[in-house]
Formats: sequence, C-alpha cells, structure tokens
Amino acid sequence: MSEITTNPLLQNFNHKDQAVPFDLIQTHHYIPAVNEAIKLSKAKLDTFKQQKTITFENTILALEQISEPVDRISGIYFNLFSAEANADLQKLAQEISPILSAFSSDISLDADVFAKIKLIYDTRVELKLAGEDLKLTEKMYKDFVRNGALLNSEQKEILRALDQELSVLSPLFAENLLKATNAFELWITDKNDLTGLPDNAIEAASIAAEQKNKSNDKPSTSPSWLFTLHGPSLIPFMTYCANRNLREKMWRASSAKSFGGEFDNSETVLKIVQLKYQRAQIMGFKNHAEYALEERMAQKPETVFSFIEKLLEPSKKAAAKDLEDLREFRKDTEGDDTEIKPWDFAFYSEKLKEKKYSFNEEELRPYFKLENVVEGVFEHARRLYGITFKPITGIPVYHPDVKTYEVFDLENNNEYVGLFYTDFFPRETKKGGAWMTSFREQGLWGQDIKRPHVSIVCNFTKPTPTTPSLLTYDEVTTLFHEFGHALHGLLSKCKYKSLSGTNVYWDFVELPSQIMENWAKEKEGLDLFARHYETNEPIPAILVEKIKRAENFQKGWMSLRQLSFAWLDMSWYTTNPNDIKNVDAFETKIGDKTRLLPKESGTNMSCSFGHIFGGGYSAGYYSYKWAEVLDADAFDFFKEKGLFNKEVANKFKNSVLTQGGTKHPMDLYKEFRGREPDANSLLKRDGLI
Repeated sequence: MSEITTNPLLQNFNHKDQAVPFDLIQTHHYIPAVNEAIKLSKAKLDTFKQQKTITFENTILALEQISEPVDRISGIYFNLFSAEANADLQKLAQEISPILSAFSSDISLDADVFAKIKLIYDTRVELKLAGEDLKLTEKMYKDFVRNGALLNSEQKEILRALDQELSVLSPLFAENLLKATNAFELWITDKNDLTGLPDNAIEAASIAAEQKNKSNDKPSTSPSWLFTLHGPSLIPFMTYCANRNLREKMWRASSAKSFGGEFDNSETVLKIVQLKYQRAQIMGFKNHAEYALEERMAQKPETVFSFIEKLLEPSKKAAAKDLEDLREFRKDTEGDDTEIKPWDFAFYSEKLKEKKYSFNEEELRPYFKLENVVEGVFEHARRLYGITFKPITGIPVYHPDVKTYEVFDLENNNEYVGLFYTDFFPRETKKGGAWMTSFREQGLWGQDIKRPHVSIVCNFTKPTPTTPSLLTYDEVTTLFHEFGHALHGLLSKCKYKSLSGTNVYWDFVELPSQIMENWAKEKEGLDLFARHYETNEPIPAILVEKIKRAENFQKGWMSLRQLSFAWLDMSWYTTNPNDIKNVDAFETKIGDKTRLLPKESGTNMSCSFGHIFGGGYSAGYYSYKWAEVLDADAFDFFKEKGLFNKEVANKFKNSVLTQGGTKHPMDLYKEFRGREPDANSLLKRDGLI
C-alpha cells in the first residue's frame, strides 16, 4: 500500500464522531497529506470551472466545500503548532505555510472562479437568495474581492508573492517567541532568595529543577529551584518574591523576549508591517488598519483611535492615582520614597491590596481546585443554556494532559451538541497564553451538517505531589473567558461553517468570552464551585465580599495597560512602515502617550506581541476593550433580571451564541438587548466615572 492510502490525515476518521486520530498522526504525514488534498481539491476546481449552468448550489455552496480536506489537515497542523509542537513540527511551518498560501491564492485569484461568484452575487435579488444563502454569497464575494479578485494580472502576482512571504513570517514570529520563552531559566540555590513566595510556587520550582536536571542527566546534589517565563512560574514570582534584584532579573527577561539575541523578532516585525502595508495599498487601502477594519464593527481607524482616546483620559488619570497609592504605601511601610519600577508594581500592589481588603490572592487558591472550577463552568452552562458535559474515554488526544467530553442538550431530548477538548498545563512545546480553537467547525461538511469539535488551551498552575492544581483567581476568570468562546463554537446552529460559531467580526467575538467572566465575580456563581480542596467547605461569604470590594482595585492601571497595547497595535498598522527604521525607537515614541513609568532600556513589547504579529489580531487588539463595553452592558441585563434568568439566557443564546456570523453583530446585539450598547457602562463598572 502507498503512503497516501495509509496516511491517517487522508482517511475517514473512524473514531467516535470522526474525532481526529492524534494517536496515528506523525509529523512526516502532513506534507504528503496536504499535497494530496490540494490535488483532490484542484481536480474538483477544474470540474467546477467547466460548468456551463451557474446556480447557488454548484457555485457558492460548491466553493464553500471545495477545500474541505485541505482545511481539515491545515487546521490540525496549526492547532498543534500552537499547543504541542516539537522542533520538527515547528520547522515544518516554513514548508507547509507557503504551500497552503499558494493553494489559497490559486483559488482566490482565479478570474474564472470569481466570474461565477460575481454572477450569483450580481443576480442575488433575482435569484431571491435569503437568509444564510444570501449572507454566504455576500461574504464569499467580499472575501474574494478582499483577496485580490478585482486586481489586474500584474497586481495579482504581486499580491501572491506578498501572501507567500507573509505566510511564513507569523509562524516564524511565534516559533521565535516560544524558543525565547523556553530559553530563559532562573536557578535559585539559596533558600533565602525564596522569601515571600507561596509554598506551592516553591514546590513547583523544586519539581521543575528536579525534572530539568533529570532530563539533562545531571542529578542534583543540593536543593535548587527553577523559575521560568511561563505564566504559572513568572506571575507568582513577580507578585511575591521579596528579592527585588531577582524580580528585576525576571521582569527584564520577560520584557525582552525575542528582542535581540538568537531568537530576535525585530526584523520579522518590520517585515510583517511592511508586507501588510504593501498588501493593503495594492488592495486600494491607505494602510493595513483600514483594510482590516473594513470587516469590523468599528469600520475605520479613526473610530478606533477615538474609542481609545475616550477611555484613555479617565484610565490614565486613575492609573496615575494607582501608581501614587503604591508609592505612598511603600513610603509609609518601608520608608522608601524612590520611584516605583515595573518589577515593583505587582509586588507592592499585592501588599497594598492585602492591607486595604485584608486578603491576598493566595487565600483564594485553596477554593479553586481546577477540577472543581471545570465542573463549575459546566454547571453554569447547564443552568444558563441547558447543556451538559460528560467525560468520554477512547477519544485520541495529542497529549496525556488533554481531556475529552461529549456535550448534550438537556432541553432538546439530550441532543448531541459536540465534542469538547481541554488542555490546561504549560509545557515547552506549547505557546503561552490561553485560547479556544476548533478541530471541526459546526456546519455543512459534504452532505451533512456536523456538530463542532472545540478545544480550549491554557497554561494553568500544575498539580504537585502534595497538592492538586489550585488556580489563581485570574486563572479562574481565564477559564471562564475561554469557556465563553467554547460555548460560542459549541452552541452554533448555522448551515454553513464559514458563518458558524466564532466566524464573526473580531470586535464582536470577545463578547461571549468576556461576558462569562462576570459570573466568576458574583457570589451566586462562585458558590457553584468554589470549595476548599481539603475540607470541601464553600468559599466563605466574607472572602467573596473581599473579592467584590477589591474588584475595581487598580482598574485604572489595568485599563491603561490594555489601552497601551491597543494604541501600539493601531500605530504599527496605520503608520507608513517606510518611516519606521527601528522597532524599539518606534515603540518608545508611540508609548509616550500611554506611559506612566519611564521606558526601561533593553526591553520591548512589540517583539513578543504575539496577538498582532503571530496571531490574528493585527489592527484588532482594541477589540478586547470594545467587547468590554458590550459585555458590561449585556451583563447589566442579567443582573437586572437574575444571573441565571432563563428568559435573558435564552435571548443571549438564540440571538448571539447560536447565530455565528449570519447577521451583522450590531443587529444581533440589538436583537438580544433591545437597543444598542450603552458606551458608559464599562466606565461605570470599572469605577472610572
């Protein structure tokens, strides 16, 4: 038998509900599978182009499905590139990305293909297209136009070359960032340097050191502790370590990831912004931001800058007060009146919060055992939307940490909703952060509408031999956030997969995720899962009250931080890159508007800004704050009627979560809320007005 006929990526997936056969897939399978899938898709495309009679079904629908095998394989590859990528899989990105980009260009730049789409689009009224058929037609036409269909032959070739080059740069950026993150290690051998750190952080660092020594075949003869730049190690270190010099060392390492050295991203950043600028100009836009925002709720860069400016003034004023509070606190407690440095902020912030509200974050950990929090988000889904999550075995996974669940609709005869994966712990083969993704989107595959396969991937505190995984409160809200995205994917009830689930405008996609965080801030929500991991006692009411009282603690500082990222992002993608000669000089100049602390030499945000250079948020990072306005306004509706009010929950489910991109986001929001969002709701919630 040939390798093609035995390649697991080209077979019908035989596991339950056609789950991905991770147990059979190896790195060497991808390129042959992609090439064969492209060959099959191109054969279908040739047949498609020879059709004389043009209908919605044999044109728009046929094109929606023509690249299904390619989409399935590439989706698996890039999901693993982020979640479980060894060196060989990472290296493969530089080969597979140009192949996929060329295939995409072969379709999107084909004049004969576009002529058929345009014929359906131009006659959509006469054809009486409606609902999802009309939306899919309009979306496909717009997608082809935005990918160069109206360009002349010379422009198309330039666009093709730009897309080829861009296809390898984002994976390269992400690969460099992961390698830079893994490369830094802070080894501690003096126990006094651990002063202030929680026991669980010390134990985790001891285990990390032991494992690293073992993997390097260097048995340890004396106690040592290993700290890294991965979140569960970095965050407690910066928050609690009393050794200021070591905090500075960790902060500088984290703030200089991929800025200089072996894994430098400086040139990659400059290339990405240059190529995206050139691409936008060929497409008739002034810059990449104008191009990107054409398909966003904000629509124009001016709207985004105005939005940021509106939030910036109250946020910066409040942040300056937050900073002064810390300086005064340190002066009062330690007699130190010198300037607060970036590596001081989290440390003194935690101490000030403890003084003001009589608790610290570590008090909460015992009540947030990971398994209980997972059951808690499942219970929220049941109460709000009538769905249940049941663990299932026998489904292949790509790493032993991954868990699988089947999801059912209790309110609709236990109907099957989809397959759900969770992957919670950091490792050297996984990029940092947290995200939701799909291995199969909901919608029409072939002749059948398939239910989705959804995954959430995080980097949470790992269990140790003496304690289970006990989450920080931030990790709890992160889990609720990603679970909100997962619900958006799982509850989708669309006909076409390119309109389903999270396939919505990027400044709307964060609404389902960010609104879910609100339930983790309410006693009624916390009571469903926050129980002490040893005694099973529910979280004390007084501790919940402290969480509520501290909710707006230093909200100005946090808001300013997010706005500074959004401002930097928009500045990168609205500035003519020919005027940018140096990544750090540009970032330093742009940051002056949002900076309260002096810029520290040798550090740089852009070179590790994965969202906008290694992900899909270029000219879109503002969407987090944009969606905060939506979620604050939307959650007010729940608070008014009841956190688990079925009428409101059904409205949100049926108007937002099930609809995907079948309608304009503002129409969906007004359908749910009965009006447009109140722009001041966020500032009121955060105590900024």
